[in-house]
Amino acid sequence: MTKAELRQTYKIKRESLSAEELEERSLLIANQLLKLPIWDFDFYHIFLSIQHLKEINTEYILNILSGKDKNIVLSKSDFKDYSMRHYLLTDNTRLKINNWGIPEPENGIEINTNQLDVIFIPLLAFDKSGSRLGYGKGFYDRFLADCSSKSLKIGLSLFDAEELLPRASTDVLLTHCITPNKTYIY
Repeated sequence: MTKAELRQTYKIKRESLSAEELEERSLLIANQLLKLPIWDFDFYHIFLSIQHLKEINTEYILNILSGKDKNIVLSKSDFKDYSMRHYLLTDNTRLKINNWGIPEPENGIEINTNQLDVIFIPLLAFDKSGSRLGYGKGFYDRFLADCSSKSLKIGLSLFDAEELLPRASTDVLLTHCITPNKTYIY
């Protein structure tokens, strides 16, 4: 299948999930993360879910990070050049849903990508070699290419791995991918 066909297939799979299934899978993914030795770092980048696209509910992971007193970093997307800027989540951070349904910080302390230790990554699909398939705009590939090579790049998937996805030279591989039932380490 082409990337476009795979995107369509996984959007349909997501859409078929009930609200209860989505919440259950999101909680299972958070519980899988707790088993990993990733909690001794300082800066954790996470995405806030686009609800109408039925992305994994990252509230469970946010609660874990907050409970462990970690520095949580959120992104703000620029749809003119497909770049992202990153901001520390604090008590004073105001969040606003942008025109594409993405909750983003309106303000805050900007964080350099080289400071990020662990990055939780949204995706539609992934494969057994660590390739991921996103929405196709390249936001995360550009962002991940700027991060430290030591950063953990952890995909969060509601579904199991494909055998092999089409890959472009600009695609950045995951170091891990977490599903409700399995952890993949690359």
